Amino acid sequence: MVGKYPVVTLCGSTRFKDQFMEAQKRLTLEGKIVISVGLFGHSGDSEVWDGMDEGTLTKTKKMLDDMHKRKVDIPVLKVLRYMELLTVVEWVQSMLVG
Repeated sequence: MVGKYPVVTLCGSTRFKDQFMEAQKRLTLEGKIVISVGLFGHSGDSEVWDGMDEGTLTKTKKMLDDMHKRKVDIPVLKVLRYMELLTVVEWVQSMLVG
């Protein structure tokens, strides 16, 4: 909680951009602070990577992966029932930390 507002972290595959956006809007209107995906690598945002040199691309992907893992340290609400192995590992991590 931050003040009277619960904080919700959305995580899952970035292939589901529309579902992320829908959940983010709905939860915000319910009075929740939403932490969500910043880039949709599997369903858009390709302009971010266009023209990026290999070194910068590698560093950026490592940074985004680390940021994602830090978000998972926050109590998690799954957007979908879609569970990849990585998502299961992230869920377990969130339960151990949060």
